[in-house]
Amino acid sequence: MAILRTVSLAAAILLLPVAGAGSAEASAFPQASAFPQASVSPPRAAAPTPTPSVSAAAAGARPPTVAGRPVRLALPRPTGPFAVGRDTVHLVDRHRRDPWVPGVARELMVDVYYPARAATGTPARYATVEEVRLYLAALGLADLLPVQALSDTAIASRAGARPLPGRRPLVLLSPGLGVGRRSLTGLAEDLASRGLVAAAVDHPYESTGTAFPGGRMLTCLACERMRTDADFQAATRGRAADLSFVLNSLTGPHPAWHGAQIIDRARIAAVGHSLGGAAAASVMLHDRRVRAGVDMDGTLGEPVGAGGFGGRAFLLLGAAANHPGAGDPPAADEDRTWVQAWAHMGPPRLWLDVDGADHFSFTDDPVLADQIPLPAAPPPQAQALTGRQALAITRAYVGAFVERWLGGRAQPLLDGPSRAYPQVRVVGR
Repeated sequence: MAILRTVSLAAAILLLPVAGAGSAEASAFPQASAFPQASVSPPRAAAPTPTPSVSAAAAGARPPTVAGRPVRLALPRPTGPFAVGRDTVHLVDRHRRDPWVPGVARELMVDVYYPARAATGTPARYATVEEVRLYLAALGLADLLPVQALSDTAIASRAGARPLPGRRPLVLLSPGLGVGRRSLTGLAEDLASRGLVAAAVDHPYESTGTAFPGGRMLTCLACERMRTDADFQAATRGRAADLSFVLNSLTGPHPAWHGAQIIDRARIAAVGHSLGGAAAASVMLHDRRVRAGVDMDGTLGEPVGAGGFGGRAFLLLGAAANHPGAGDPPAADEDRTWVQAWAHMGPPRLWLDVDGADHFSFTDDPVLADQIPLPAAPPPQAQALTGRQALAITRAYVGAFVERWLGGRAQPLLDGPSRAYPQVRVVGR
């Protein structure tokens, strides 16, 4: 199994040797991020720095600059009719040891996005300064892009907003290794604006930095230790257990989120990017409560057996270069786990390839990178997606798939080619 694509950011940063990997596998490392690359080095753990409760932009400070030009990053507005609220929840699983630090209980940070009453709450922050600092340092961009520029990214969410009443589906979101939950903010906000609840999970020790209460900052042990297919499979199963625990915590008799009464426990989906996509498939295999799943360009970590997902819906949404379908010429770094899983998946299933996409096209990074005025930036490839196109495709297809299988509403977008998104091809169904 090729673990390298799903390892994504962290493996590309650290250029990890993989046991048994030959030169063909080594070439499968994706670009570390959609952000233009400088020289890269491992992230350094540092004492956390205090961060203000509001962004510098909200406080009226001058925006940071790149190449002498002010930078004000923003995610595109969500497409749905509802305002978006966001609450952050700290969860501790006292019945499970952390797989990376076995002497402590497993704990998670979760951002819960939900449809909210307009004009309630306060502007939410994209990420903490220290989380962003560690991320940019890992990419070798600390001297090029001001930390404040990324942490102050304008988003639609309002912290502490009042949830709208109703019974709403829940979508669990798991990010790629190294990048953290903030990388799926654009998707999470859009799902909430459509009327769903989205819970974006940070899996500790699996991102460049995750901020916890009390000023703790947990850095990426997985980036240093994940070497073999067995390591990758264990991480996939660990994330599946994380997602089940989040589900327990949000839908159990004593829910950890004050707005949990709006969650419909019979309508649950799991969506992930890269390693998070592998986790979405894994939790489908182990937790029957999850009725639908989406893997966005992630190598699968557990084999899908002859029973598939037991009649539950699954979407494979990938970059065409990484997942060529039948009739396409094979790629040197093709991910064969999708082909193997597809043979065992029964309906309902859907495989979509996106022409011009790369591994990180399904995250926030491309749309943010497009807004940075970097000097001597290379010209875009002729067939490459813009960041806005990539985010629009991700939002449209993930949202339609989840609404189809959790809401029971017809979604013509899923029926065939779309004039609005000509880059998307149906490989199989």
